[in-house]
Amino acid sequence: MTETDPPGLDLARLRAHLDRERPGLVSGALTAEVVQGGRSNLTYLVSDGEQRWVVRRPPLGHVLPTAHDMRREFRVMSGLAGTPVPVPETVLLCEDADVLGAQFYVMQYVEGTPYRTAEELERLGPQRTRAIADSLVDTLVDLHSVDPEAVGLGDFGRPEGFLERQLRRWKKQLDGSRSRDLPGADRLHDQLAAAIPASGPPAIVHGDYRLDNVLVDGDDRITAVLDWEMSTLGDPLTDLGLMVTYAQRDQLSLPMVSNASSAPGYPDTDETIARYAQRSGRDLSALDWYVSFAFFKLAVILEGIYFRFQQGKTVGEGFDQIGAAVAPLIEQGSKTLTKEN
Repeated sequence: MTETDPPGLDLARLRAHLDRERPGLVSGALTAEVVQGGRSNLTYLVSDGEQRWVVRRPPLGHVLPTAHDMRREFRVMSGLAGTPVPVPETVLLCEDADVLGAQFYVMQYVEGTPYRTAEELERLGPQRTRAIADSLVDTLVDLHSVDPEAVGLGDFGRPEGFLERQLRRWKKQLDGSRSRDLPGADRLHDQLAAAIPASGPPAIVHGDYRLDNVLVDGDDRITAVLDWEMSTLGDPLTDLGLMVTYAQRDQLSLPMVSNASSAPGYPDTDETIARYAQRSGRDLSALDWYVSFAFFKLAVILEGIYFRFQQGKTVGEGFDQIGAAVAPLIEQGSKTLTKEN
């Protein structure tokens, strides 16, 4: 922790705002550090020497506020407080960009580890790894069991036509990132569009549910679900489909994606699906569509990263490998949908 202002966080202005909105909350000089690993929004750990909080704000120089909606994250976590879904306690939301240059929110810091690698889980052993993976599924079932109306989130999204809108959204993203021929991409989209299943009861959808987006304590309990920036009301099987797809990371050599599911003791795909089905009671007969859609979505995301890499707009290592990962995702998505795998 350092008293120096990290990029995007003016500690003096933050302190003045907290003193004004939450008198007595802060008892000492604030220090801060940037937390690595966030999906796209900037995350800071802030302390006054006695308490710790987390501050979230959009990335520096962002253009579209709707792409980094702090109100969405703050609202869903506030709504889920008191439910079986563990979330950090929210402190305040600031939509006045004059304070820090963008809207932001503050939440309580929660102890826990976001397991990202198989090596981290291997140190725990197969039995503890299995317990953590099972808890991940159970927590997802708990989330999908929450009544949105009962927690003030009845208008959090539009479940009607959810899958159609999602497919259109990601096709638009793909079209905006085209810099090369992608054999099979349009065909996979058309296959998905022609086979959209009827959604079951809507639920609160996380949007990017995976092991490294939750915190786990020393007793292998999930203490918080994080990164709610893509949350909405919609078809909950999109969460399950994406989680199943992430678990196939090793087979597809997916760069920049957690390999935790390859750790000894981690349940395989069939076991994960069976546990969700048994505990949720939901009809999973069309799950192949959701898994195929997740492959398509990941392919679009990686193609967008590759597009920015080609333009020299990415910083860091590993981006040169992104482009080669797109075609296998498209192929596997098509195979999943047509039962050719």
